Formats: sequence, structure tokens, C-alpha cells
Amino acid sequence: MSEELRVRYLSIALEKSERLEALIDEFFEITRFNLSNITLQYSKVNLTRLLEQLTYEFRPMFLEKNLKCELEMAPDVMISCDADRIQRVFDNLLRNAVNYSFDDGTIHIAATQNENNLCIQFVNCGNTIPQEKLERIFEQFYRLDSARSSGNGGAGLGLAIAKEIVELHKGTITARSENDIIEFEVTIPFS
Repeated sequence: MSEELRVRYLSIALEKSERLEALIDEFFEITRFNLSNITLQYSKVNLTRLLEQLTYEFRPMFLEKNLKCELEMAPDVMISCDADRIQRVFDNLLRNAVNYSFDDGTIHIAATQNENNLCIQFVNCGNTIPQEKLERIFEQFYRLDSARSSGNGGAGLGLAIAKEIVELHKGTITARSENDIIEFEVTIPFS
């Protein structure tokens, strides 16, 4: 076997093992949510910084699809939450926005607040999700397109996990889609 072919096969094996590791991690995460009482570790979190850091970490993925990411929120928005778990929610939403965006598009993240709640929206341009699929999108193991999702390494657990985390924070998560616009909205109470 040539060196080039050996390197190619090793690269494929490494990619498959990394996808399998991510899948196993998701299974463990959903099992924890289903089988135990999760205790959130609340702390004051600068949500602006958290989202800035997350968008920075996603830059290589943005470049692959020639995507822009716009973050629209006040500086230093503070919220009391479990930082690791909330970051997991936003990581899942941003990853989906990248995976289901049209190339050369823009992902828009906006945060607004009133006296009681913080609302964070992730909006991207992609194929409209039919209403019957939107109604099931937060179910465990539900995938919009199994052929496409498996290529992205997803098992249909990311949005189910995100919903569990948001609800543990006494918040809500919703999805809307029409006219090739996909929007996810997370609302978290301040108290």
C-alpha cells in the first residue's frame, strides 16, 4: 500500500472515530438528563463574551461555507445561569445554523432583554423546514434529513439536549421557518 493511500485511510479512520466519540458523548449527555436530577451550577455569566468566544471558535466552519456571522447585543449582558450548559445550547444552535445554511450566507445572532427575560435568536438562511418537521425538531433522535445529518455527524440529540437545558433554566426554546429563513429563539428568565 502506498504511503499516500495509507495516510488517506488513516485520515478517514480518524474522522470516523472522532464522529463516533462525539456521538457517544451525546448519548451520555442525554442519558444524564433522562436518568438523574441535574443540579445546575449557577454563576453570573457575561453572555456577550460567551457568544463572542463561541462565534470565534466557529470561524473555521464559517470559512468552509463562506458564511458571515453577525452578533447584535448590548456589551456585557450579564445573566445567572449554568455557563457550561448554556454554552452547550448555543453551540448546538450555532452548529445547526452552519450546517443548514446556504453557502455565502449570514448567520445573525441577536439578544434582546426586557425586565424579566433575555431572548437570544439564531437566524440563518437555509431550506425552509416544513411545519410538521418543526413540531418534532426537539424530539430525541429526530433528524430533518437522515442522509444529510449523518454526514454532519449528528444523531438527532443536539436540539433535544438544548431543550432540556433551557427548560432546566425555566426558559423556552422555539423554532420557526418560512421563506428560506430558519430561526431558533431561546428565552431565559433573569431570576
